[in-house]
Amino acid sequence: MLTKKGKYGLKALVHLARLPVGQLAFVGDIAAGNNIPKKFLDAILGELRNAGFVQSRKGKEGGYRLARPADEIKIGHVVRVLDGPLAPIPCASRTRYQRCEDCNEATCQVRHLMLEVRQAIAEVLDQRSLAEMRDIAGDDDLSAALKIQA
Repeated sequence: MLTKKGKYGLKALVHLARLPVGQLAFVGDIAAGNNIPKKFLDAILGELRNAGFVQSRKGKEGGYRLARPADEIKIGHVVRVLDGPLAPIPCASRTRYQRCEDCNEATCQVRHLMLEVRQAIAEVLDQRSLAEMRDIAGDDDLSAALKIQA
């Protein structure tokens, strides 16, 4: 399951992806615009900066922006950085595999099903870019705006 940290991180990245290239956004504006606690967002943005997804600048003219184009940032990579492995159980993980003590991995039906689940999740998240996610969200905003005007 995606944690609040993962969800908020993705929302913050979508917010930054909507800005003109190179424009900075204040943490407070990102937090307010996405209903994210500011202190929590500070920590999340720090992790995203350390992972190379965002850049920051301090000072009056400071803020955050994407470190590279939104179409180069894969959602699966972001989720792994913020939430860890995609696998629902440790013995199905490719990056943080841990053997189960209570079953035989070769015959464990639970493990084999969770390997399929992990693969399906990875196929979706690793093929989607931040730009695609932004554009999907933008369509929803446009639909909502049109309904309000009608």
